[in-house]
Amino acid sequence: MNTTTENNSALFEYLLRLGDTSLILGHRLAEWCGHAPILEEDIALTNISLDHIGQARLLLDYAGKIEGKGRSEDALAYHRDARQFRNLLMAEQPNGDFGNTMVRQFLISVYNFHLYSALSKSADAELAAIAAKSVKEVAYHVRHSSDWLIRLGDGTAESHERVQQSINDLWIYVDDFFNGDEVDAMLVSQNIAPELNAIRPLWNETVQLTMVKAGLQIPQVNSAMRTGSRKGNHTEYLGYILAEMQFLPRAYPDAEWL
Repeated sequence: MNTTTENNSALFEYLLRLGDTSLILGHRLAEWCGHAPILEEDIALTNISLDHIGQARLLLDYAGKIEGKGRSEDALAYHRDARQFRNLLMAEQPNGDFGNTMVRQFLISVYNFHLYSALSKSADAELAAIAAKSVKEVAYHVRHSSDWLIRLGDGTAESHERVQQSINDLWIYVDDFFNGDEVDAMLVSQNIAPELNAIRPLWNETVQLTMVKAGLQIPQVNSAMRTGSRKGNHTEYLGYILAEMQFLPRAYPDAEWL
């Protein structure tokens, strides 16, 4: 494998990680449509879902171009199996109650904000442009989810307890954010991607500040942290998401919207 092929393969893999996370999280948030606790929040979650789907489209479209096999954003979204997906494990976790969704959204949004902020300075011009557009949307996602985290954490005894439990349950997937591999190392060496070790302290600081305001605690995790998304290892939930999300294009591959 020559250097150009290796570089393209690494960038393709990296774009899948970003695009798949946005796609799966967007799908999860879309499940709230018509079910949020208030009308305003129903609209807000739907808009955030659309932000993620828009990011996924840009990233997967670029991934298809880098791969050079003629696969479109739709082909990458709808015609890959679970082991070929690279989304963060946390993104595929069930919505649970509204507070649980806000915790999941907050933890991922803070990660995305610092990651896309760094990627906006990427040596890859197209990735930098996608990141610069996305970080503006993600800044709102952080603000929205952190406001709710503070409101629920500093609310009633029940809301505090339930949100803290959601943090405890989801925290085992945090290491998956920062579990870099040879793909990350190659792109870091070319100034295309940032060091994850540089992103983590920024993430920690932002999360800690909000937790303090909300009166919530970062948990002491006693069970094993879950990682492996970069190698296509997922929880059982991804298969159910794909079964629903991919049914129509797989059952009717030639169907077109009229």
